[in-house]
Amino acid sequence: MSDTTAVVGLADSLLELISEITTSTVCIELEFEKFNEFGCYLYRVSIVIMELQTTENASPNVMQILQSLSKSINLAKDLVKNCEKGSHPILDTELKIMMTQLGEVIKSMGECLSSIPSSTFRDQEYAEVAVQCLSKEMMNTYFEVTHNQELETKEQKPTKEEPPESDLYSISQVTIDDAKLLGMPRLGDFLNCRSLTSHSSYQDVSRSMTLPKVAHYIEPLYETFFCPLTKEIMEDPVTIETGLTYEKEAILEWFEKFENSEEVVCPTTGQKLSSRHLSANLALKTTIEEWKGRNDAARIKVARAALSLASSDRMVFEAIKDLQNVCRRKQYNKVQVCNVGMLPLLVNFLGHKDGDVRCAVLDLLHQLVEEDDDGKEIVAKTIDISMIIKLLSSSLQPVRHASLLFLHELSKSQPLCEKIGSATGGILMLITIKYNRSVDAFASDKANEILKNLERFPHNIKCMAENGLLEPLIYHLNEGSEDMQMEMASYLVDIVLGHDRKTYVAERVAPTLVSMVQSGNTLTRSTAFKALVQISSHHPNGRILVEAGVVQIMAEEMFDRRIYNEPMHSKGEAAVILANILESGVEYENLQVSTQGHTMTSDYVLYSIAYMLKNSTPDELNVNLIRILLCLSKSPKSMATIVSITKESDVSYTLTAFINNPHEELVVATMKLLITLSPYMGHTLVERLCKTRGQPENLIQSPTEITCITEKHAISAKFLAKLPHQNLTLNLALLSKNVVPTVLQSINLIQRSGTRRSRYATAYLEGLVGVLVRFTTTLYEPQMLFLARNFNFTAVFTELLMKTSSDEVQRLSAIGLENLSLESTNLSTPPKIKKTKLLKVLTLPKSLSFSLSRKKTPLVCPVHRGSCSSQNTFCLIDAKAVDRLLACLEHENVEVVEAALSALCTLLDDKVDVDKSVSMLSEVNTIQHVLNVVKEHRQEGLWQKSFWMIERFLLKGGDKHASDIAQDRLLPATLVSAFHHGDMNTRQMAEKILRHLNKIPNNYASNYTI
Repeated sequence: MSDTTAVVGLADSLLELISEITTSTVCIELEFEKFNEFGCYLYRVSIVIMELQTTENASPNVMQILQSLSKSINLAKDLVKNCEKGSHPILDTELKIMMTQLGEVIKSMGECLSSIPSSTFRDQEYAEVAVQCLSKEMMNTYFEVTHNQELETKEQKPTKEEPPESDLYSISQVTIDDAKLLGMPRLGDFLNCRSLTSHSSYQDVSRSMTLPKVAHYIEPLYETFFCPLTKEIMEDPVTIETGLTYEKEAILEWFEKFENSEEVVCPTTGQKLSSRHLSANLALKTTIEEWKGRNDAARIKVARAALSLASSDRMVFEAIKDLQNVCRRKQYNKVQVCNVGMLPLLVNFLGHKDGDVRCAVLDLLHQLVEEDDDGKEIVAKTIDISMIIKLLSSSLQPVRHASLLFLHELSKSQPLCEKIGSATGGILMLITIKYNRSVDAFASDKANEILKNLERFPHNIKCMAENGLLEPLIYHLNEGSEDMQMEMASYLVDIVLGHDRKTYVAERVAPTLVSMVQSGNTLTRSTAFKALVQISSHHPNGRILVEAGVVQIMAEEMFDRRIYNEPMHSKGEAAVILANILESGVEYENLQVSTQGHTMTSDYVLYSIAYMLKNSTPDELNVNLIRILLCLSKSPKSMATIVSITKESDVSYTLTAFINNPHEELVVATMKLLITLSPYMGHTLVERLCKTRGQPENLIQSPTEITCITEKHAISAKFLAKLPHQNLTLNLALLSKNVVPTVLQSINLIQRSGTRRSRYATAYLEGLVGVLVRFTTTLYEPQMLFLARNFNFTAVFTELLMKTSSDEVQRLSAIGLENLSLESTNLSTPPKIKKTKLLKVLTLPKSLSFSLSRKKTPLVCPVHRGSCSSQNTFCLIDAKAVDRLLACLEHENVEVVEAALSALCTLLDDKVDVDKSVSMLSEVNTIQHVLNVVKEHRQEGLWQKSFWMIERFLLKGGDKHASDIAQDRLLPATLVSAFHHGDMNTRQMAEKILRHLNKIPNNYASNYTI
């Protein structure tokens, strides 16, 4: 193994050295022709070195031969270097010595070649003959310098006359004109490095060859190979009666020139022919074919040598072009090219700087694999498909087209479709080219053909869909075999589609998926269900699926199908699909769900769902059953049935039990349904909840960080907030479990977090504030009163009014303040000052008396007529909540405005000192805020509260307020509109104000309350 490695290494170094020398020889202007001839000998030797390097039957002395050649080649390098342009002037004597030394180098290399044993060449006799001839030629050659410094090559005449031997690599057998006549490539074309420096295009070959003596065929030609008419080598030689041989097609054309058969003559001799009979010259045809075969093999080796040396870009280009001609002539030559180790060389040139070289390599590779599956396999093992994919983005159109043609040929092989499809970015690049038809129509068509071929490997179809080309997946899903349909449907589940693409797919495959669901194959059904789950998750697809008949099939799957050997998840997936469709907003009231005429809102459906919920179905299925109920609850008819079923059966217990389920999605879905049901059966739900283990206290959990707030946190708090506020049982249960500190702690955490919040933080905050509000509705209970005082609810709600961006938090805070303020009058009592006898008889110093008096006299609230504080009596004035409530009147949300108005109304009811309250409210311009509300909003509830407050100001505010109210130009029009179009209470209030403003006669009195 080590010997082989040494041989290969030494051979490679010699080839590299020869390439360097031959490149230098064409740059030497002194005795240019002679040095080129010397370079030609080195080039021919390089072919022999490559033969020694690659042969399987290497002789034992191959290392010795290569070492001897190495000495000669190194000496040649030094000689050429001394003669390069730019060196010191060379005298005639020096030049003569150099030429003599060059001759000695050539002779030495010839002797080395002669020592190669015959066994090295195996059965290739022509190669052995060629090397022997080259060896003799080199040993018999010497250089001399004439007086006029013209170099001549002379061969020593042998002592014995010998017939000239044909050399496979001969450079002196035929003339340049003969070579041109035959139209075949010349070896000199490979060695002409000079033209590279002055020509950038390989198409310009008008320059005469610089190595005319090597511009010959590799193996000698025979005159009998040529047709006398065409002057070209014959393909189908035939003999006429004169014994001369012609190309069949050419002689037939000659015969057609004669209308009279008696006038036909031989085109060469002119002799009249008695017959037009043609005889196939099989011997000559066989000889020519054998010659071509040997010649092609030699040309392949020459081209390989040229590509290995790569002395110039032009040499590389012309070597590739010659290989194209060789491969075009005979199919077997393609095999030869692959077998001599040419492919790695060609692959290297795919990264060549010159676009023409890259294009030529791609054309040759295309030729090698064209209509040859074995060739495709061989090339595919050598080449990296990623290199071809990169060339698709070349700036040169010919390179792009050549890459597409090569890929197209490779894609005809099914095994290679997988390799092409797996190349990074390959399918995406092809799809991009396909859709850019306006830029390059040819490339678009060819890319489309490649993609069509790649469809034979199913995974490629998935890659196409992932990169935006869905048509293949849709086609094979609709038209393919059952196995293909299953695979395509599974891909539809795996790939992530954009919303617009989901609709596009749904429109085209929904009927097929429905058919698959109805098939008897369990695997097919399962795959179709999963695909429908994926498609139905996009809400705009709901209508498409309804039209495809999916709803009835899914309902039958859930309620009627009773095949017990099928897995339960088919029912679960049917429930997911049905829930997705209903959540899409389709009109479901009249949707048929069975052949018996049942609709989606019928009792049959609702009772079936209730039955499934009570019978321990899997959690995932329960989640989707509840989702369906949530959708159906939007229908008044369905809602009444759902409430009835929940109350009468054990469903309410089942739902409350789900709250403790570890499946978080089930818990969230359940509480959403319970929130929906709470207005209809809130007290029943409270009863069930308080009987559930760990409830209701576990519904309030304080997250460790603001970013850890989940949907479950938010929906749990909302559920508690939505249950009937006046339910003392629930409020006492929460109080006993010390829930309020946790609520306040979580509120503070959210308020301090700023913008760094979870997506559920606002919803959680709204639920928490709602839980606090519920305690303010049962302040008649001493424990609740103590709770509100202890945690200063008035200050909490006042602060929340302004320090939040949530409308719902503001609304709830205003409601909480209203509930608290309603108790202020009851809690505020006039202070009782006890006078002792000591104070009556003793006269104290003024300073002490003042101090004692100030200490003993409590603060009296003018509105509530007693001692007040925000904490103990929930006084809005002491809490400075009035300004914040007035600010809420400017809010765009009507519900916030109405809640703030309700809270302010508590300061004007009959229990307070209305005169003092009006005076206090006038200081902060309250009436103007109320008038603005009347002008901005037209809701009945807002009008009633606003009119009530205006009427109180008119009664208690005196002429000033009456004047201010009367000056509002828009108020009368609003009052008139309310008087005409409002309900009874609103009309009475509007009438009352209009009478105060003298807008209608004062003929009767109205009684109304708020």
